Amino acid sequence: MSNRVFLTAFTKPRLLARFFLVGLIFLGACSSSPSAEEPKKGDRPAVPVAVAQVLEKDVPVQLTAVGNVEAYATVSVKSRVAGELTAVHFREGQEVKEGDLLFTIDKAPYEVALKEAQARLERDQALARKAQDDVRRNAPLAEKDFVSRQAYDQLKSTAEAAEATVKADQAALENLALQLSYCSIRAPISGRTGSLMIQRGNLIKASDENKSLVVIHQIRPIYVSFSVPEQYLAQINRGMSEGGMRVLAFISDPTATNGPAVGTVSFVNNTVDTSTGTIRLKASFSNDDRRLWPGQIANVELTLGMLPRAVVVPSQTIQSGQSGQYAFVVKSEGIVELRPVVVGRSTDGETVIEKGLRPGETVVTDGQLLLTPGTKVTPKGQGNGRNEGSGK
Repeated sequence: MSNRVFLTAFTKPRLLARFFLVGLIFLGACSSSPSAEEPKKGDRPAVPVAVAQVLEKDVPVQLTAVGNVEAYATVSVKSRVAGELTAVHFREGQEVKEGDLLFTIDKAPYEVALKEAQARLERDQALARKAQDDVRRNAPLAEKDFVSRQAYDQLKSTAEAAEATVKADQAALENLALQLSYCSIRAPISGRTGSLMIQRGNLIKASDENKSLVVIHQIRPIYVSFSVPEQYLAQINRGMSEGGMRVLAFISDPTATNGPAVGTVSFVNNTVDTSTGTIRLKASFSNDDRRLWPGQIANVELTLGMLPRAVVVPSQTIQSGQSGQYAFVVKSEGIVELRPVVVGRSTDGETVIEKGLRPGETVVTDGQLLLTPGTKVTPKGQGNGRNEGSGK
């Protein structure tokens, strides 16, 4: 009896352990069996990507450069006569038109001098008339020898000298009238005035080399100067002979909504800078909106011509790897292929493809980091991300 109790007590725990082990094996076998809810290998979710079509179109051939905005004309206004500045007829920074009155210099001294010159002229004109009368009266007497030839010649010389004096007086009078007109200083060009260099009440020197009254910049139209590599000189000359070349100027203006300023090349320098291998150009812009300002830095795009029937894609399509540049092409059934490409120019967010893509193909423009060759993709916003044949 004691032996049976001992065996029962000994074998019961081992029996329980065996049942527990069999249960674990059964559960493992159940968990390793195929489930109707598990997706198959070919039923993995497609990667959502943005796509675009490869296009064929004419593309402008453009050069980019950094340019400087320059005034179309600049004039330092100076006085031609000396005197006291009695009036300033504009405000600093004001736009003026050609011929507008800018300054007035004290006219009184010049008016007095003009009156004196006028009086001298009238006096000498009277003397000249008397001398001419003497010649006319003595001419018949000289013919009859009542007046000596020497006396008559003296009368003629006096009359001619008087006439010359009158002409000198007239020239002096005109000069003084001109000096008087210089007391009113007018704008030589249309433009925008700068800082006023001298205030009313100051004495001004005539043609003072060291001081200007004000500087005027003509800003409508306006220039943008820039330099391009000399290798494009032949194309530039050809474009100029055909009627001009289009130039776009971009400035840093976060409030601008009307795009770049549009102008044309108006000047090509007559020599190449040997130190940089570049040629200097100027483009003129109407600048009616006063967007361009002298001294600004502008990014310039010069259109050299058109590249016909170019293969283009959005620039974000192109990726770079260890083997060079490539693009992901979406093939049939949404499978992507990695395609090496040779790229050309880039402009307006598009890149020209010289080799590797054909018009009409579909390429991936966003989401390339999640892709490898053979990955299934779906355009963003289309489909449910699963294989159509899975029934899910």
